[in-house]
Amino acid sequence: MITASYDLAACVTAVGIAFFTFNIGRRGTIIMGNIAAIIGSVIQAASYSVPQLIVGRLCTGFAIGCISSAVPTYLSETGIEIGDRGPANALNAILLISGVPLAYWVDYGFTKMDNQASWRVPIIFQCIFAFFSGGTMWFLPDTPRWYYARNRWDEGDAVLARLNDAPVESEKVQATRREILGAIEAELEANSSLHWKQFLTMGIVDNTRMKIVRRLCMCFWLPMIREWMGSSLIAYYSSVILSKVTDPHLVSLIAGVLNTFFALGCVPLYFTIERVGRRSVLLYGAIAMTILISIFTVLVAISPTQAIRWAAVAVIFLFLFVFGYAWQGCVWLYCAEIAPLEYRHIGGAATAFGEWLMTFITVFAGPIGFDQIGWYFWLWVISGNVIAIIFVFLLCPETGGKTLEQVDYLFVNKGFAGLRKNFDVGDEALDVWKEEKEKSVVMEERVAER
Repeated sequence: MITASYDLAACVTAVGIAFFTFNIGRRGTIIMGNIAAIIGSVIQAASYSVPQLIVGRLCTGFAIGCISSAVPTYLSETGIEIGDRGPANALNAILLISGVPLAYWVDYGFTKMDNQASWRVPIIFQCIFAFFSGGTMWFLPDTPRWYYARNRWDEGDAVLARLNDAPVESEKVQATRREILGAIEAELEANSSLHWKQFLTMGIVDNTRMKIVRRLCMCFWLPMIREWMGSSLIAYYSSVILSKVTDPHLVSLIAGVLNTFFALGCVPLYFTIERVGRRSVLLYGAIAMTILISIFTVLVAISPTQAIRWAAVAVIFLFLFVFGYAWQGCVWLYCAEIAPLEYRHIGGAATAFGEWLMTFITVFAGPIGFDQIGWYFWLWVISGNVIAIIFVFLLCPETGGKTLEQVDYLFVNKGFAGLRKNFDVGDEALDVWKEEKEKSVVMEERVAER
């Protein structure tokens, strides 16, 4: 429970902050998260009781709930060229997962000590990153899309001009501005058909023109399915898992290398995400991971010889490498892209909620499952990978090569994404998009009159 309290707090935070983060912005949410991370680290490092330790982990869980819901959105909304979003979020994934092996090796080094510093120093060490992240954000503006959504036109124009390195009057800045305002107008019109009861169907029933409910539900389900596929289970309990298949005296060392391999898997995504596309990365990655985790489960189930156990270790290395490439960074990027502008803070919160809810379930139930049913627990992980294939094939259109405003109109098309002949903006959606771009001019005139 001490371990899982962090994920539980992140899960609850993701839901709670959805009601006010639109007011404080993406930048404000990130800064608030880093402040909470520093407070939580200090409380944990100064702990002399289990309740105090749990309170500290709840604070850091609140911090990661804020940060994980806002950072992907901030990166996506500050990308200017269509090809900016993929590499930016891929780099974010590389740095994010690099923290896993870094934390593991720091912890591994301090386990050689036999005093209070062996656990207090590693905990307080994370403050360095929170100071750097929060301090950097203090000097950065919020995103132009957030400023426009909040009717802060002058600030939105100024940031958009800075990002384009061009004057506000330039055609490039004005074209982006018109697209953003057109998307805002379309989403405001779609609000009339939006009702909270539609969320109870998880997006199956969605009467909104641009499928707002379905998109927000997808933001929840994609990261939840990702955790169901086994990433946090392996990252948190790599030592426990490896102890079942390899020599005890090698477990700690191999677990460190395994987590490092996980981080290395994210690196190729930076160079290929825009060329391969989000949908292909998610779909074919899930297929490869299903095959690998099935092989691993079979090897663990039989494992009578040393050679078979080492083969299982090799397979789980490959699984995590593919996982890092295909699902670790791409999910955050995809969810930030499909969330509607007016509801992108809710989309970010839904993404973080799904991520940390399933992480909590996995971290809390994983050790119990391994202890009670052994290798049969991996059948649950296999089922998550199979669900991922079906989900992406049927529901996820390709968002690469399009602006965030064009992505809005991908969901105007009817039918399942995987059963269409192509995944581009269809004729019906393109007509709607052109209509809304024309309406954005009218919207600007209305605002000027007000």
